[in-house]
Amino acid sequence: MAGIYDVNAQDLVEKTAQELKNIPEITPPIWATFVKTGRHKERPPTQPDWWYYRAAAILRAVAKLGPIGTEKLRTKYGGKKNRGVAPEHTYKGSGSVIRTVLQQLETAGLVVKATKTTRKGRVLSGKGQSLLMKVAKTLGAGTVVRKKVEAAPKKKSHGTKSRGDTKKEAGAAPVPDAATS
Repeated sequence: MAGIYDVNAQDLVEKTAQELKNIPEITPPIWATFVKTGRHKERPPTQPDWWYYRAAAILRAVAKLGPIGTEKLRTKYGGKKNRGVAPEHTYKGSGSVIRTVLQQLETAGLVVKATKTTRKGRVLSGKGQSLLMKVAKTLGAGTVVRKKVEAAPKKKSHGTKSRGDTKKEAGAAPVPDAATS
């Protein structure tokens, strides 16, 4: 799964959101046009297709952090509330939005419930992994080219030179002595 981490996260989420629009199980509920995405927000999102972007971001978070549940994702999508002259407080994101998105992703077959040792939550399914890898490939994850950096040639040092050295370097302009000037 190293391919999805080779591309820019924002580009991956944008392209995945476009792919999620084609999946019929993932649709914004009726209340999605009026709801805030957390207690820390003042207004609802202004983008009409914000639901797909949040679903894509949650899908990437499940791939990266899974198994993960609603509470950890609420913390991830939370933020600071502006309380005027009072100090800011950190609040969690909307659990209803995250829970509904996770249920839709599970219905679509992109995530599954799993338990690893003491952690339980949702992890990426094979279908979800292939979707993210396909999107990452279109963004160019398979063609990561690293430039070979050549080291600069080292100068040979022959010790310290004093002003009274009689050897002059080739091509260098003569330097007047401080005593004669």
